[in-house]
Amino acid sequence: MTDVAERAVRLSPDRVKLGVCCTLWWNDDFPTIDAGVSFGQAVSEMALAGFQGCSLGHKCPTDAAELKAALDLRGLTVSEPWTSTYFTIGRMRQKTIAAFEETLAHIRALGGTELVVAEFGGSSHLLPVDVFANRPVFTDAQWDALTSGLEELGKIAASAGMRLSYHHHMGTGVMTRADIDRLMASTDPHLVHLLLDTGHVAFAGDDPLEVARDHADRIGHVHLKSVRSDVVRRVREEGLSFQEGIQLGVFTVPGDGAIDFRPILDVLADARYQGWLVVEAEQDPNKAVPLAYAKKARAYLADILGW
Repeated sequence: MTDVAERAVRLSPDRVKLGVCCTLWWNDDFPTIDAGVSFGQAVSEMALAGFQGCSLGHKCPTDAAELKAALDLRGLTVSEPWTSTYFTIGRMRQKTIAAFEETLAHIRALGGTELVVAEFGGSSHLLPVDVFANRPVFTDAQWDALTSGLEELGKIAASAGMRLSYHHHMGTGVMTRADIDRLMASTDPHLVHLLLDTGHVAFAGDDPLEVARDHADRIGHVHLKSVRSDVVRRVREEGLSFQEGIQLGVFTVPGDGAIDFRPILDVLADARYQGWLVVEAEQDPNKAVPLAYAKKARAYLADILGW
């Protein structure tokens, strides 16, 4: 086991940056999960909690100059944007590529270098249905469409000096460990990297530590998110939706919940990981005070990382 001093060197501030997702303060998939926290308050609290950057969310100003000024004021940078892809459903390839290029231009204007995508063709995660039973299972033709599309996006990103990482996600066709393995085996490692989301791996029923170990050389971005095992079990046994799981508190921050992040961070240290470590927890801010959870996560990571 790597000790704190060694980990502090191998995952030092010149190699990794600590970010936090807007989903602690509001939910972008389900905007009704909201406590009325403004964009300004949220980014101020991110900085107060000790983070260096943040994701983009629906309350962020759409004008790049306005957004960058607000982040610069608080010493924050953008950790990632998000682009949903739809390569596996009809007549959406060109629209997907166009949306990606628009996001790329926006993130470049903000000084960001990371691009995150997830395939939402046929996804069950936004629907009021059993998130496990109704997630899509891709045909071979759909897998081919997805992997070729992602490689095209990867080329576009690389030509702009940016890195593309794929976010596996509950309710989608790339949800389980087996799905992640197939995606990684079917794509060019120079073009398509893996966004390791520890919470989504655990929610899907797999081991985030094993995924980290087996795909360490492909990880280009990390979401550090924990789960509450009793809620995971309830969602599976009762056939609940993704939204119901969130409202019941299935996700929480590092330092809370069921996942031990020390061995996962050791794997990243061994792999000489460079990039963002982004805290995330899609919680109801009416029940889980965002600043309190952001500070809890930051203190936990300080204890592990030594800074």
